[in-house]
Amino acid sequence: MNDNLPLILNIETSTQICSVALAKGNTLIAKRLIDIPNAHSSKLSLLVEEVMKEGGITYSQLSAIAVSKGPGSYTGLRIGVSTAKGFAYALDIPLISVETLRILEKGVQKAYPNKCTVSMIDARRMEVYSIIYDEKGNIIKDISADIIEKGIYDNYLKQDKEFVFVGDGAEKTMEFFDEKTNIFYDKKIILDAELMTSIAYDKFMEGDFEDVAYFEPYYLKNFVAGVSKVKGLY
Repeated sequence: MNDNLPLILNIETSTQICSVALAKGNTLIAKRLIDIPNAHSSKLSLLVEEVMKEGGITYSQLSAIAVSKGPGSYTGLRIGVSTAKGFAYALDIPLISVETLRILEKGVQKAYPNKCTVSMIDARRMEVYSIIYDEKGNIIKDISADIIEKGIYDNYLKQDKEFVFVGDGAEKTMEFFDEKTNIFYDKKIILDAELMTSIAYDKFMEGDFEDVAYFEPYYLKNFVAGVSKVKGLY
């Protein structure tokens, strides 16, 4: 392995899933992933410690911290971003942000190289945060908060292409697309920090860094306070 490649710690906390991946360049060294409600605040630091220990890496060796920027759970994003900023500030290393819905697209690109992606994150009830990419990863429908209904994406789901629906918001929407034969849902593709590693590496090489002092998560919608049992608050 090339010793000159950057060591990047990747953090993903935008939904109920909480994951951490340590990579050298594009090569995964270690990762941890849990899918436990309300566990981000108590488990994230432990997951980081575990991947650092498994990789035999000290914090002073890290080149950068990458974090999933949103949209997603307000609380989950806040925990992930504050943790990432804390490491970046304390270690005086760059902070990299990765678009959360792009992470899901990377999963589709890896499993289905010639198919388009509809990335969806649950925004409660019948609302989702969504974006649509073509088979080359170009955006064909920009990110938005959508209330799902029949025909909502008809202008984008062209019959001459196949579309893979992914993310925790996708499953509940599939009944609205049951008449289409060119789409399917893959529940195995999830938000996983491992899928961030190539994006973070490219951004590192391009010098695409965030201002640690002022960077905030991309919530897309304003946070509305509610009782803690509401789905989406982690």
